[in-house]
Amino acid sequence: MKKTFIAFALAAMVPASAVMANEITVGLIVGETGPGASLGIPYKSTFNMVPDTLGGLKARYIMLDDATDTTLATKQARKLIQEDKVDLIFGSGNVPTAVAVSEVTNEAKVPQIALTPTPLKPDTSPWTFSIPQPMNIMSVPVVRHMQANGVKKVGFIGFTDSWGDLVINGFKNVPGNDIQIVAEERYARNDTSVAGQILKILAAKPDAVLIGGSGTPAALPHTALRERGYKGPIYHNPAVINKDFLRVGGKAVEGGYATTGPVIIAEQLDDSNPIKKVALDFRQRYEDKYGKGSVSAFAAYSWDAYLIGDQAVREAAKKAKPGTQEFRAAIRDALESGKEVVGVHGVYKMTPKDHTGVDERAAALVQVNNGGWKLINVK
Repeated sequence: MKKTFIAFALAAMVPASAVMANEITVGLIVGETGPGASLGIPYKSTFNMVPDTLGGLKARYIMLDDATDTTLATKQARKLIQEDKVDLIFGSGNVPTAVAVSEVTNEAKVPQIALTPTPLKPDTSPWTFSIPQPMNIMSVPVVRHMQANGVKKVGFIGFTDSWGDLVINGFKNVPGNDIQIVAEERYARNDTSVAGQILKILAAKPDAVLIGGSGTPAALPHTALRERGYKGPIYHNPAVINKDFLRVGGKAVEGGYATTGPVIIAEQLDDSNPIKKVALDFRQRYEDKYGKGSVSAFAAYSWDAYLIGDQAVREAAKKAKPGTQEFRAAIRDALESGKEVVGVHGVYKMTPKDHTGVDERAAALVQVNNGGWKLINVK
């Protein structure tokens, strides 16, 4: 937290006009509290261990908690841009809040690196980039595994918000997906019961169920399905890859499937895979600070955001000075320049038409096994 406290002190004491030309001000928006806390806390933990420089410049970080609330996220983005004069924003970490922030960043023309997949497109949101793998890529192992195991009909239950939309649309858009969706139900992040939705899904007699939730709230429908006697396979998305989901779900989520990035199974990657070295290095750094087994997929997204931002800022600094619109535009141009950045979750190559920049090397299927995650090979 030392970095954060220093950032707030500087923000209060130093007027924007006095910021040195070799210093970049960076905004960090995470959902440390609220329904998305199980994601926001590891995002924050990683930002608390990043270097005090970005792209060779001294970095002044200002970290804010949006409480997983879109209204607050919007206010914080405006504060960071209008009062703190940030050149770059990392965040937020949930789809609705990240989209809310993007409305502000694109209006103000400040580059944003979101920590969650978003439905945003480069042509309409040219200042927003996204680190996590898009759901159409993360859905490929799920569809292939279902097909290999004879699944013909699937039931879906997901959040009522844009994250639920991303999951189901990503599933539908996998090339060659011939699996029929026989039930589609929704629930709110704060719901404490999904009994009615589960009964409707069971009545449709699906071969498998896909859950479009995130963090600990994703355990609710999974548990309800098992309590109602459902024996079929249950699939999740990358947003459940953390200890809190396993803790809350307990024995009920044993045997469940989810997709993840390479960081969770990095030691099982081939030595020729460029991601392996970066992923293992990050895991070592994170666990040295927070304890063995503490790393999560969400923590790694923050690290990749830093790596990508670091390269972009380094290039931008050759063309303009921090604190200027020219510098912010140069960061955006560098982000989509097509240069490869090897990260923890994938090899990123962002372009004007692709603001995520990863391919199928960034996706793997895992299964809950004895309270942990086991890699499942998908042909």
